[in-house]
Amino acid sequence: MAQQGTSDVLDPTPEADFPSDRAPAVEPDGGVTLLAWLARMREERPVWRDGSGNVHVFRHADVQQILADPATFSSDTVGRLSGGEKQSPRGTLLLLDPPLHGKMRRLVSRAFTPGLISGLEPWITELTGQLLDAAPEESFDLVDALANPLPVTVIARMLGVPTEDRDRFQGWADQLLSTDPEDPESVRRMEETAVAITVYLQGFIEARRKEPTGDLLSTLVDAELDGERLEDEDIASFATLLLLAGHITTSVLVGNALLCLDGDPKLLDRVRADLSLVPAVLEETLRLRPPFTRIERVTTTTATLAGTEIGPDTLVHLWLLSANRDERVFEDPDTFRPDRSNSRQAAFGHGIHYCIGAPLARLEGRIALEALLDRYGRIGVDPAARLSWHGTNVFGARHLPLRVQRA
Repeated sequence: MAQQGTSDVLDPTPEADFPSDRAPAVEPDGGVTLLAWLARMREERPVWRDGSGNVHVFRHADVQQILADPATFSSDTVGRLSGGEKQSPRGTLLLLDPPLHGKMRRLVSRAFTPGLISGLEPWITELTGQLLDAAPEESFDLVDALANPLPVTVIARMLGVPTEDRDRFQGWADQLLSTDPEDPESVRRMEETAVAITVYLQGFIEARRKEPTGDLLSTLVDAELDGERLEDEDIASFATLLLLAGHITTSVLVGNALLCLDGDPKLLDRVRADLSLVPAVLEETLRLRPPFTRIERVTTTTATLAGTEIGPDTLVHLWLLSANRDERVFEDPDTFRPDRSNSRQAAFGHGIHYCIGAPLARLEGRIALEALLDRYGRIGVDPAARLSWHGTNVFGARHLPLRVQRA
């Protein structure tokens, strides 16, 4: 159970005209209200306790401090907040703490070496062309045509499961991402989906135990951790993480890059004329519109942030979206400026849990954006479209209708 802190800064009772006891959602305005709220919280309540007793952290320095201190701020939110009644599978890399995290990460890193990732470029380029060839000539939904199927297909191939099942993966991902933790029915559907994914993967795991094929599932099946083989649950958990987080990161990154460029036609033309600018565009997109608005940690002991004391076993929400727009770190933070240095942006985290798939997401994003700008002389978000947004902590459009004209 989360414990109340001792500081008045954590008083959940809002002052007059102060934000409510719950953070705004990205819906229905695409984050306009949320961004205004985050800016105010950075100034007035940099460490804030919501109506459920959870703590929220908004400034860049505090977010970085937490991410750099896994001993005080544990990633095992499931195990610690359940009183030890539940234990995260070893494959759930995001929920592991040292030393087990380091061992598991070294194991799965075999599939994410720079050489292996760069070696995928020719095939990803070919796949991107095939997906765009199948898209309608004058208008199409970027998410359905490219941004979703591209990373899902890549991850399926890496794992060694049929790429033809990508629609099934997409359905599972949509279900998991739409989960409302405060809605029992939504949580029940999420649990059913998790079971369905595990059942699906079990057959492939058993097949790899009998006959390895050199894919990522084979690597995990053959691996040993502290002299023991990973259990099926561990392998299924890691594969599920890849299918979910791996695909949504690239999908949202590509869509957000188009949204950013759509707001600056001159910049769009400049980038099209010089595709070497694409990596900088993607980095600034990650800063301004990170795929995930926040991540979570739980305190292992009493901790102090920005002069505020937080008790042990308290869930802490780290607002990456807010940290990336912190005026103390980024000049003119709400403006899209690809020429700025983004070395301190936090979209992929920091420290030991820095996103293991970040190089793959950057590669997929670069190939996708280069292909779009090279193929279309005119490309823009359909001005007549009413965009819908992810309702959880994903910062992006569910669908992005484009109007295009071939170059």
